Amino acid sequence: MDYSTKMKKHQGRSSVIILLLFWFLTGITAYGSDSPSPQVELVAPGIWRIRFGNPEEFTPTHFRTAPIAKAGLDNMPFQGSPPVDPDRIVFQASDRGCSLRLPMAGRESIYGLGLSTELFDMSQSSKGGQAGRQIFLKPTDLPENDLGESHAPDPFYVSSKGYGVFVDTARFATYLTGDVTPAGSQEDEAGNSVQTSTTALYRPRAQRVKTMLVDIPAAKGVDVYIFAGPTPLEAVERYILFSGGGAVPPLWGLGVQYRGYAKYGADDTLALAQKLRDEHMPCDVWGVEPGWQSHVYSCSFVWNTNTFPDPDGFLQKMHDMHYRMNMWEHAFTHPTSPIYDQIKPWSGNYLVWNGLVPDFATPEGRKIFLEQNDAALFDKGVEAVKLDECDYQPESPAPWSFPLATAFPSGLDGEVMHSLFGVLYQQTMLEPYQKKGLRTWGLVRNSQALAAPLPYVLYSDTYDARCYVRGVVNEGFNGLLWTPEVRVASSEEDFYRRIEAVMFSADAVIDSWFIKNPPWDQLDRGKNNRDELMPDRDTVVQNVRKLLQLRMTFIPYLYTAFNEYHWTGKPPIRALVLDWPNDPKVRQIDDEFMFGDSVLAAPMFAGEPQRDVYLPAGDWYDFWTHARITGGTTIEATNDLGQIPLFVKDGTLLPLAEPVEFIKPDTCFNITVNVVGDHPADFTLYEDDGLTLDYASGQQNQILLHADGANHSFTSTGDYHGPARFKITGWAQF
Repeated sequence: MDYSTKMKKHQGRSSVIILLLFWFLTGITAYGSDSPSPQVELVAPGIWRIRFGNPEEFTPTHFRTAPIAKAGLDNMPFQGSPPVDPDRIVFQASDRGCSLRLPMAGRESIYGLGLSTELFDMSQSSKGGQAGRQIFLKPTDLPENDLGESHAPDPFYVSSKGYGVFVDTARFATYLTGDVTPAGSQEDEAGNSVQTSTTALYRPRAQRVKTMLVDIPAAKGVDVYIFAGPTPLEAVERYILFSGGGAVPPLWGLGVQYRGYAKYGADDTLALAQKLRDEHMPCDVWGVEPGWQSHVYSCSFVWNTNTFPDPDGFLQKMHDMHYRMNMWEHAFTHPTSPIYDQIKPWSGNYLVWNGLVPDFATPEGRKIFLEQNDAALFDKGVEAVKLDECDYQPESPAPWSFPLATAFPSGLDGEVMHSLFGVLYQQTMLEPYQKKGLRTWGLVRNSQALAAPLPYVLYSDTYDARCYVRGVVNEGFNGLLWTPEVRVASSEEDFYRRIEAVMFSADAVIDSWFIKNPPWDQLDRGKNNRDELMPDRDTVVQNVRKLLQLRMTFIPYLYTAFNEYHWTGKPPIRALVLDWPNDPKVRQIDDEFMFGDSVLAAPMFAGEPQRDVYLPAGDWYDFWTHARITGGTTIEATNDLGQIPLFVKDGTLLPLAEPVEFIKPDTCFNITVNVVGDHPADFTLYEDDGLTLDYASGQQNQILLHADGANHSFTSTGDYHGPARFKITGWAQF
């Protein structure tokens, strides 16, 4: 779609000459309201690409994981022009890079720009209010800051006005979300007021004319994609489908993951794994930390036969106990690795921990790296991997990762590689599963744009409970996934509250890598490693078991949410503002979230005997008491330990399963369908083998649940003919 050229007349030829001379002398090229509009292309229903200048070659779209999910986008028809007028976007290029200026409304809220655990509404200043702020899209291993740095900086944002913007760059871009004003567009408001404190002098000031300024270093051009709504949720759905659609986990990936003590070898790991089975603790995935390798930091990708003398036998015994295996590694390759000499020509020119940094942007680098990983892991039936240390670090006098000056054979520089390293690493480690036609569900510590199709969940080594929950709330804006993993805790109350939150995340991870015994045996790290168990251990074990069983109860419901993530782009876990964009009270709520379409979760934190919970308009039912609550109001939740505040929307069919301890290829969940309210909407369960990629080619059933008064029914359609995974065993009025 072409848009006509618009030229505003300048008064006086001299002003034009002066302006052109200024641009010539300063090296600035500008497009926007005072120059011809660039060509605009409609790339899919409701998605437009606008090209400015000469974009760089190595961008997120260049390395996309999956093609655009056109079928899903075709089901979202849109007629009209871009929600952001291309002629109001101002572009400038100079010797230092380029910039974009986009219009903003006075009380517009901005969400996304990656997965922040500290920030929520990106248009809010650090001191609150609508003055705007500065956001740095830079990967970091310490994301709890107010700069916008995160484990997954993604240059896509969605507006409360119902549109989305994706700037296709892997540079460390800076976003100024409404706190800068172009010259000549606003009167000076300072007046003659003299300030006598730095707080007053430098306070954030709301701008009369708000703009979004995107500053991109090095690049001389960029592609900008505009996503239509008309609601923020629809704009996000379009972005996720543009990315290729969301990942669908294997059924076992939605169970509980336990990561064992890093110093344990085969015998101790097997004994601990058997202990969990003897205690009937639900657990599907076992994580093995660095000690399985002969050398780590950097890595050899070779089994340590001193502690794991028979790797094949160890893995077989773990599989016999029905554990799926998730093995830790990072990409930096130690000189003792068998692939060191081969991969050296396909690595960066600086080392990390004396190890090479493979160039995953090259086919050769990926192939060589996978040769050893195939031999050590994938050919032995390992189902998943944890990809650590693929991020960066904050400004530090002693940085641990490769410098920005690093050069790679592919042509990527250190800055672009840091932005894309996590995505490229995930893509590389996904290849063996794709070749086998299997699904995986891994962990990763860095990601970027267009990552929705990647079956990896982000995590962090930081441990602030509120930040962890905020990450869960934020993940939906960019098609990312997050786990607020549990380690130890400051008290039993803190432990239960953390467990409650992680049970309602994309990956229920209990990460005990630094303690010998499970945290429910002993929360104190020192006592745990001295085998001093808590006196009330038995009670804690029982309570934790119930919480893990609660997770297993929700698996069929959550599996539907992830399938809709794949087919429609709707995030399975998302902020309230996406579902109620016209409710001003939800625009700053960063500690409640939707878990699927029907359940609102409001985690509690240690030291708070109660918390306020805002329920949007409509009727809701307390999950635990079944009490009916009129929405559009704030209530006080006083839930006991072990009972996270949960609320179910009126008019819902909620399928809950009888919990199992682990999921086998032939596991069939016995499901009770809970009828919530008098006129529930239909609910579709997605049924397939839960293991392979066959679902993507149509080998899947849709089980439609329907209730009309006392008449209940379910019908199944589709092309899946394997073992039943879901069995409707009863109906219950909630």
